[in-house]
Amino acid sequence: MNKNILLTGGAGFIGRWVAKELLNEGHNVWILDDLSNGRESNIDEFKNHANLKAFIQGTILDENLLKKLFTQHAFDLCYHLGASINVQDSIDDPRTTFNNDTVGTFYILEQCKKHNTKIVFMSTCMVYDRCINEGGIDELHPIKPASPYAGAKISAENMVLSYYYAYDLPAVVIRPFNTYGPFQKTGGEGGVVAIFIKNDLEGNLLNIYGEGTQTRDLLYVEDCARFVVAAGFNNEVNGEIVNAGVGKDISVNELALLIASDKDRIQHVKHIHPQSEIQKLLCNSAKAKRLLDWEAEVSLEEGIRRTRQWIKHGGLA
Repeated sequence: MNKNILLTGGAGFIGRWVAKELLNEGHNVWILDDLSNGRESNIDEFKNHANLKAFIQGTILDENLLKKLFTQHAFDLCYHLGASINVQDSIDDPRTTFNNDTVGTFYILEQCKKHNTKIVFMSTCMVYDRCINEGGIDELHPIKPASPYAGAKISAENMVLSYYYAYDLPAVVIRPFNTYGPFQKTGGEGGVVAIFIKNDLEGNLLNIYGEGTQTRDLLYVEDCARFVVAAGFNNEVNGEIVNAGVGKDISVNELALLIASDKDRIQHVKHIHPQSEIQKLLCNSAKAKRLLDWEAEVSLEEGIRRTRQWIKHGGLA
């Protein structure tokens, strides 16, 4: 059955892939995005799609706008991806991140409660402390708010789960690991994979912050989008926190060498905010497999190939 769905942050990197997945499944989608991270051009290919009901340029901090949208469209589901996402920005300007990620989520929750709209809340693997075992980070792993970004997300997670317990609101918190792929920004705000590929294609040096021994579990964006969408259509995950990752990690040094194939084109630079670095990120996705029958399908090598093709053929900076 077709659902009416509000997608916040739908013009962003992961958001546009979630939009694509939902539209392909035949659902009616309204995208709300303030374009602070997203770009309207990201959703150009959906502009004439019969099921894209509206793109609204607006902020989740506008309570009157949210009231109007929820009242008019009777959303069955809200995928809440809209957020400030830059760790360094959160350290420099914690107020903006707190308002967008915590207060904005509260405003969304109030509308979801009023209209009994299920919320899928996009959190982050950055809430975790470093991985200390080979089995990877599961949902019971200790958290550590090493940046105001992580702190704001943890606060919002707790609010989301409190609405599940206090008001019986269908709600799930999802924590995808480091996501990469086409439509990710290739500049300073982008992810490490996109930045490395762009510099490699342009013949520039690949800069690594710190020693480069820190590891990441890199999740291809279409795998991530399948996970996000699945969480909305499965009641087994209501009231739960669920991870998504590949289950393999790679050091930033190894990643740079995989992309550039030449160690002389790699250099190490001073870390801007070493205190916010998580040394080892390795995901345990057993819960996503058990509850959602989800697992990553795209290998790192294939994901890099697809991302390189996209950037090479005009992917936006």
